[in-house]
Amino acid sequence: MKLKRSFALVLSLVIVAAGLTACGSKKTAATGGDNAPAATEAATEGATEAAATEAATETPAENVTVTLGVVGSVYEELWAPAKEKLASEGIDLKIQQFSDYTTPNNALANGEIDLNAFQHHIYLDTEIQNNGYKIEPIGYTFIIPLNLYSSKVKSVGDIKDGDTVAIPNDVTNGGRALKVLAAAKLITLKDSANFSPTVEDIETYNVKIKIKELAANTIPSALPDVTAAIINGNFALDFGLKTGDAIFADTSLTEEKYWNLIAAKSADLEDQSKVDTFKKVVQAFQTAETEKIFNDKFGGYFIKEGWDQDLLSK
Repeated sequence: MKLKRSFALVLSLVIVAAGLTACGSKKTAATGGDNAPAATEAATEGATEAAATEAATETPAENVTVTLGVVGSVYEELWAPAKEKLASEGIDLKIQQFSDYTTPNNALANGEIDLNAFQHHIYLDTEIQNNGYKIEPIGYTFIIPLNLYSSKVKSVGDIKDGDTVAIPNDVTNGGRALKVLAAAKLITLKDSANFSPTVEDIETYNVKIKIKELAANTIPSALPDVTAAIINGNFALDFGLKTGDAIFADTSLTEEKYWNLIAAKSADLEDQSKVDTFKKVVQAFQTAETEKIFNDKFGGYFIKEGWDQDLLSK
């Protein structure tokens, strides 16, 4: 009798154990067994990453602001198509006006602006040599003529001995102006003259004119006080002068040193994110929309140059 009770007890324990094992197996099958915690964690992490990726895709990147220094109100119109295009790419292009040619490079070198676009190559080279600026071109824009204007005479042939002709007083634009006067046969330059000649390089005054050197931005307002004047294109436009008003046209348009450019601080070009942004600025300017402004708004006064050169990939 005692033996039967013991056997019954053992059998009961075996049945209970089997039941527990069966329950454990069912739970493992439902949840993945011993790997369940890891699988659950992986699934959670995957869902989190997917949500983060989706959120990043839906959230637009913060706009980047690029400040561009220029000289002359005409640049507002020239850069209008580029400004609109860049806005659609998350870049806010701010145009900062300067009243003279010396300030924009100083502002760029000091980090007050991000880029400037107002000068030709030889002027930048001279500024770097004289001031030690660590700035460099990142793209070309156009070339503009440096014509001879007058409110007193109708042609170069009307200029006589004793008349005064004003030219810019900075070395590069002054040198270019002297080349225009030489092309107009008013003077003859020495064969030994450098690329940017000075008045000391005048060998002969074919007409005994008086050359008056003035700050480029003041020459348009001084035009009534002189017989004729060489006026920089942007200031001529600001003053309402057109290319057709010139009594002699610039002949130096094919010289690469006179191509206007966009400049950046050299240190900024070590930052790839800035390089990528600057490249978008250059490309936004070098478009058919900009050239249309050149031709339709300004009658071809601006001529595109160097748009096939990628200076940021060198």
